Amino acid sequence: MFSVLIGWMAAGLSVTLLWPQVWTSAVRRRTAGLSPTATWLGVALPLGWIEYGLLIGDPVQIVTNTVTGLAGLAILVALLVARPDLRRRRTGLGAASGATALLAVTAAAAGLAYLPGSDDRALGSALGVALTGAVLLANLPQPLALLRDRGQDLSGVSGLRWGLSAAANLCWAGYAHDTGQSAVLVCSLAGLISCLVVCVVLVMARRPAPVSAAAVPAGVVAVPRAAADTDALVLSVAAA
Repeated sequence: MFSVLIGWMAAGLSVTLLWPQVWTSAVRRRTAGLSPTATWLGVALPLGWIEYGLLIGDPVQIVTNTVTGLAGLAILVALLVARPDLRRRRTGLGAASGATALLAVTAAAAGLAYLPGSDDRALGSALGVALTGAVLLANLPQPLALLRDRGQDLSGVSGLRWGLSAAANLCWAGYAHDTGQSAVLVCSLAGLISCLVVCVVLVMARRPAPVSAAAVPAGVVAVPRAAADTDALVLSVAAA
């Protein structure tokens, strides 16, 4: 009973976590800071997990990844529209190479499942191993992209999306532990670490820079801005 509850809790978080990023990228047209490689994998990975769910008979995986796959596709389209360079063959193939390889493995597993005498559970386990490796690699591009250039524009990265993702990965880890899905457990723990790194980077990047006394001209006092932008500091001239 507990595993079912935490599984659907993880599913609920997973189907909602990408929509803040969809709003930021597709509606507000902000994509700065997004990793193209991670965005492509955000479409390929859900397709792989849908096939995994079909092979082992797990409806939680199927429902969750159908919704997250659609959200990932919306983010990818927004990124390709905003970044014409990613639509060029050389740049685009480089960013999509990992996703292409994963889709090939998923298609192979789906094809083998139709062969006479195939063992769906065994195929699901094999696909789970491939997905685990892919998830471990997929969790690297976004944190590395943020850590590599700490001064870059991060307006296109939704902090809420990564906070929800951390909570979802924690729930998936509990669900996987209770149901004995080792592939999901490893993936969720790796995802949790990745999400926490991104969250820390975003918090540090959006923290107001300290204003030293030497940098403030004489007769000028630094005061916090009103609620419209609590993170910034403005300068007001002191009354004579």
